Amino acid sequence: MNQQKISAAALAKVATILSFTHHQETAMSLHRFYLPLLLALSLHVPAQAQGMEHTHVQSGPLGKVTFPSSCDPKVQPAFERAVAMLHSFWYSAGEQAFRDVLKDDPGCAIATWGIASILMSNPLAGQGASPKGAEQAQAAIDEGRRIGAGTQRERDYLEAVAAYYSDFVTRPERERQLSRAKAYDTLAQRYPDDDEAQIFSALYLASTQTQADQTYAAYLRAAGVLEGEFLKYPDHPGVAHYLIHCYDAPPIAYKGVIAARRYAGIAPAAPHALHMPSHIFTRVGAWEESAATNVRSMEVAKAGNEPDEAYHAADYMVYAYLQLGRDAEARRSIDAAMKVTGVSPRFIAPYAISAMPARYAFERGAWQEAAKLQPFGSTYPFVESITYFARSVGAARSGDLAAARKDAEQLETLHKALLAAKNSYWATEVEVQRLAAFGWIELGEGHPETALQTMRAAADLEDRSEKHIVTPARIVPARELLGEMLLELKQPVQALKEFEASQQREPNRFRGYLGAARAAEMMGDRSKAAASYRSLVALTKDADTERPELANARIPAQR
Repeated sequence: MNQQKISAAALAKVATILSFTHHQETAMSLHRFYLPLLLALSLHVPAQAQGMEHTHVQSGPLGKVTFPSSCDPKVQPAFERAVAMLHSFWYSAGEQAFRDVLKDDPGCAIATWGIASILMSNPLAGQGASPKGAEQAQAAIDEGRRIGAGTQRERDYLEAVAAYYSDFVTRPERERQLSRAKAYDTLAQRYPDDDEAQIFSALYLASTQTQADQTYAAYLRAAGVLEGEFLKYPDHPGVAHYLIHCYDAPPIAYKGVIAARRYAGIAPAAPHALHMPSHIFTRVGAWEESAATNVRSMEVAKAGNEPDEAYHAADYMVYAYLQLGRDAEARRSIDAAMKVTGVSPRFIAPYAISAMPARYAFERGAWQEAAKLQPFGSTYPFVESITYFARSVGAARSGDLAAARKDAEQLETLHKALLAAKNSYWATEVEVQRLAAFGWIELGEGHPETALQTMRAAADLEDRSEKHIVTPARIVPARELLGEMLLELKQPVQALKEFEASQQREPNRFRGYLGAARAAEMMGDRSKAAASYRSLVALTKDADTERPELANARIPAQR
């Protein structure tokens, strides 16, 4: 086979074939065997397809979308470009693009569908349209109905998005999600030859996936549709984008490698398209690729006045740099991100603003630094909890137990606030943080059994659900923290078990390798310790900061 001529369709076919093998092999063996194959194959996609050329925001490629309409032919290219922006979640530019189409052709009712669609914001984030956005969307829908779409198909699209906004004020986001998914499923069934209907239906089905469902039923059903579309349309921005989301979970992430490799090249003008590959790169521990694509995403986001996207990219980028031991680069990235202004009311930017300093302290084991972090003052309790969690664990591991307990009590207050707001997912995430913080406090107070029991409860609770798409990972894996606690208690056999379990879900992490090496060394297993140290040294071959752990790792790594 001439690898230089491997087509995107062929790559997508590999992913489809691999999806059928998943049930015959464990996720870890698939990760070890297929990931190098997929990475090698995808490297032979032409450079232009990988989006390596920098393209300026408003004029650059966004992929290929075909969406027939009854609008004036003169606005059809602009309309399809706006749909491409919708597929890449390019909110401000996309909304304006649809409004410009409507201005140029006042009879183009389907443009109002686009306006209402893009105002739903990220349908997979669980936050949904803002109250103001919902008002604007309903106004657009009403305008579209008044204009009157030129075909029944276009009227059906408009009513499908209207299902989401119906009784908006009185319904929770979960009900809106389910209504939207049902409406688009009906649309897709009514127009089986309309590929855009199939693609949007798959997206809105995927948006019903909950973090607690670890069968990934909605994701995999949606992916089944999208894989077929990917074979037909390898340059479609939505197909590649949504496949990445559908495979954004530890056991199935390997299936998303091809889409991740393709998407940034399909739509290099869209900030979100440049960021999205890192969802898969993070899951499989491909840190250099994650950092590189987020550098580009942040640049394009800032140039295009998309501050939320800039912060989102920065958080993923910082997390990747820290795994590589590139601490100076991480620090520079944090400082650059903090200069970005004009964020929206959504929680994307506040989350990153709170998470990045906490990650920077935790990944370096800088516990006193973590204890001194200051709350951002966010209105989102689960954002504020990040800082209190970092402060509490940092203080406990620095010996300031009074301060640690005070911050842990703040976590308890935030947990109760989320329960009262019926926000069960984030309440659970904060409860994991609270348990972990109290576990380290108990250890500091000389209660090892209670400490381990509490820390294990945190790890088990965390493992029962997936992380939210707003974050590359929890601030630190709770099971990895449990391993570190077991090391403190000189229980290396159990510690190694926990580190290895954590690596199944969070592969190629700096502190995961370090903990496993130390546990094996404490056990007297020099061979296993050397293997983990070698992995750590290889991971950090381009480190820009000499962490003490790295200096200590090099000698045993040579055994």
